[in-house]
Amino acid sequence: MEPITLTTGRLLLRPFTPGDTAAVYEACQDPDIQRWTVVPSPYARADAEFYTERLSPEGWRDGSMYNFAVVPREGGPLIGALGINRRTGAGLYEVGFWTAKEQRGRGFMTEAVLCAARWSFTALGCDRLEWKAETGNDPSRAVALRAGFRMEGEQRSGLLNKGVRRDTWVGALLPADLGLPGATAYIPAGGVSAAP
Repeated sequence: MEPITLTTGRLLLRPFTPGDTAAVYEACQDPDIQRWTVVPSPYARADAEFYTERLSPEGWRDGSMYNFAVVPREGGPLIGALGINRRTGAGLYEVGFWTAKEQRGRGFMTEAVLCAARWSFTALGCDRLEWKAETGNDPSRAVALRAGFRMEGEQRSGLLNKGVRRDTWVGALLPADLGLPGATAYIPAGGVSAAP
């Protein structure tokens, strides 16, 4: 897929470029980003270069992941990163994100997640957008809840992070949760079919 840019009232979600390397490197020095996400720790300049110059562009080319730099619509510093990753199974994707420390608490990532979810449902044929975070990552859970994800429980050993298996919280957002049609009919347990 050709890389695209998405917009919200306050934000641009655009593909990463080599010009983002320094900002990604600086943001990922935050101990909380290193603790709660799967970014390397310690986080080197080479890790940021790999992410912005190789991993992100290759993901767009092969359709495996769509990484967005989240920045202010009117210009300004990097707010965070958001990725939509393809999962095994038709119509299944997962969202992941981090927010730069100085940008937290303003609702930016919730806004970005909702924008990316709508795009996933309408452009990618996504029928189920999953969110997963290590148990205890309360800020990530708060973003997911504000974006409308329904918490579905915990997975034991659901995440491999820096060579250690960890338990995770799991949630999902469906097209109908945002008033959108799905690509495939869905019949909830004991319910009526929601046609695409």
